[in-house]
Amino acid sequence: MADTNAAAENIRAIVELERRAARQLTPSERLSHRISQFVGSLPFVLVHIFWFVGWAVWNALAPQNLRFDPYPYGLLTFIVSMEGVLVSTFVLITQNQMSRHSDTRDHLDLQVDLLSEQEMTIMLRMLRRISEHLGVPPERGEAERAQRLTEDTNVFDLMQTLHTELPDHER
Repeated sequence: MADTNAAAENIRAIVELERRAARQLTPSERLSHRISQFVGSLPFVLVHIFWFVGWAVWNALAPQNLRFDPYPYGLLTFIVSMEGVLVSTFVLITQNQMSRHSDTRDHLDLQVDLLSEQEMTIMLRMLRRISEHLGVPPERGEAERAQRLTEDTNVFDLMQTLHTELPDHER
């Protein structure tokens, strides 16, 4: 039951973090997000299909004096181009907001990971002392590895190693 309570607490914490992030959005970010959600939906596609087909049919079959944009539909092309610029701008605004939110989560994850690493190092040191006190030697081959794992982790050295070892296309 304790695990369930811990999981429920974690879920509540995540929900609260998400709500706080949503409350911090500016009105323009909220608008951009709503527009981006609509643009990425099937209703958006269907509206455009009906709009384009209706436009083409009207300008091909309506009485000549009522046709406002004859083939090759220059006005339609202009409107769609303008819409494309606006839609892509709204999508980019939303992506920027999502990227900032993701960066914040990544920083939180890194902080928790660093704390966990520190806690585990302390726990390993304590277990080693308990084993020594009880006279329980490590199994063959474990002593050296256990000694390395009880040393503090230098994240700066790890980052430098990743930077030098990873091929350029993976960075």
